[in-house]
Amino acid sequence: MVFEKNFLRKSWYDGRIGHSTYLMFLLVFLNFILIAFNYLLEGSSFFGNLSSLWMFGIIFTIIYFPAAVLIGRWHTQTQLSTEKVLWGFEEPIMAKMVRILLDVQTGKASQEEIQEFDKFFTDIEKKDIGEF
Repeated sequence: MVFEKNFLRKSWYDGRIGHSTYLMFLLVFLNFILIAFNYLLEGSSFFGNLSSLWMFGIIFTIIYFPAAVLIGRWHTQTQLSTEKVLWGFEEPIMAKMVRILLDVQTGKASQEEIQEFDKFFTDIEKKDIGEF
């Protein structure tokens, strides 16, 4: 029974990740190409050879993905570190870990707190990804 419960939970999580990260990205990207083609190019003689959906899709993809990679690289090198710092201020478990580490270093932590802290991380280390 425990295996089935964990298997179902993990499958549910994997399904949500696959759906939101990969499948919906593909569908939204294709939808964006179709809408952009419909409103910008269909029936327009201004763009000439781009009036084919396939040609528009190929050219759009060639321009879009390098731009997305450059913007993503900029985001991970600049903004992501700021987001991680802000996340750290909002995470109560992280605050407790840092407080206990400081208390241990300054000698303010009780032996009971140190043992509880050690047990908490030992339990995390023992868990296998299949157990979730």
